[in-house]
Amino acid sequence: MTRDAQTGPVPIGDGASPAAPLGVAATVVLLRDGAEGPEVLLLERPRHRGSFAGAWVFPGGGVDPEDRLLTDAADIADVAASGGSAATAAEGAEGMIIGADAGDSADSDDPIAPAPAEAAEAVEQLAARRAAVREVREETGLTVSPDALVSTALWIPPPIAPKRMRTWFYLTAAPAGIIVLAEDEVIDYAWLRPAIALERHASAVMTLVAPTWVTLHGLQGFESVAAIVAHFTGRGLAHYETRLGASERGQVLFWAGDVAYDDQAHIEQEGGRHRLEIGQVPWVYTASDRA
Repeated sequence: MTRDAQTGPVPIGDGASPAAPLGVAATVVLLRDGAEGPEVLLLERPRHRGSFAGAWVFPGGGVDPEDRLLTDAADIADVAASGGSAATAAEGAEGMIIGADAGDSADSDDPIAPAPAEAAEAVEQLAARRAAVREVREETGLTVSPDALVSTALWIPPPIAPKRMRTWFYLTAAPAGIIVLAEDEVIDYAWLRPAIALERHASAVMTLVAPTWVTLHGLQGFESVAAIVAHFTGRGLAHYETRLGASERGQVLFWAGDVAYDDQAHIEQEGGRHRLEIGQVPWVYTASDRA
């Protein structure tokens, strides 16, 4: 069942408490072509309970034990032994293809054995893909094809987040079918163009959490679902390991590439920017050299 599938704003603490352990989750951006451009499916969470009460999110949730198979590690090793890369493609027990960022592969003198971290991430993605398919079916009644899921991002919350989930983001064209909501987890749904969802958030009509907001921001400007899928397939996996800070406008989320990512004191210095100011609406996203 879906719980805490995305990272939202969290209170800034003193950093004295140990980081909560990382779980794993998956989120799916379902897309369709509308009369005025591509639309995305958003689900409204119950308004008075849960970590994201009242927020509009993509279908998704945590990886359950049944999403993990004991044979996954062996399947990844078999692909590597046959000349494949665990970072770019892995064949699981269900024949699912994993998309990952080939540029993250560790150097090795052995062309067959993948780096441990690379192999572990590939195994994790096998479970995340199963969770993605399951969560879409449970929350919307729709059945997506696992090999149609395009990996777009990995979101990692800051250490002080009360519940931390490494969340894999995927996107795909929505399958045909009637949406049937999981009543205990979702109270409404809407197909919206990304720009409209962001406008509703800016006017305080719709509540979004940071990964949803940034994802919607990146989906703007495309003429079709096919163009979106092609773009993100070619772009590869983006990593968002979040760090927290504050400015005069309130809370700020920083990601790698920002001049203040390693030191909040550099927030006003010239240099790269990759941040989201969330202290006031409308939120302000600044990203240097982002595709």
